[in-house]
Amino acid sequence: MPKIIFLPHPELCPEGAEIEAKQGETVLDVALRNGIDIEHACEKSCACTTCHVIVREGFDSMEESCELEDDMLDKAWGLEPDSRLGCQAQVVDEDLVIEIPKYTLNMVSESQ
Repeated sequence: MPKIIFLPHPELCPEGAEIEAKQGETVLDVALRNGIDIEHACEKSCACTTCHVIVREGFDSMEESCELEDDMLDKAWGLEPDSRLGCQAQVVDEDLVIEIPKYTLNMVSESQ
């Protein structure tokens, strides 16, 4: 069974975590199931960038992002070549190392 290693994040996962994941499960669902409360303002519908993650290892094992995800990622804070939306990035058959960015852009809460 593949694992997701979440690197330490000062607020969401201070110690980091190593979690078993099922093939086809999204990075976001694995995180939420294990108490890592990554923001997901659009409720996993690929309509925001709050669940932006950076895949530090295992990026090439994942299926390519779709055009809608790419369009959303263009708006993400701290975009990197190995960035994905956690709600769209699915575990395949290799372990992943995930970094949760320090900041996120929530267009809904920031526009109020």
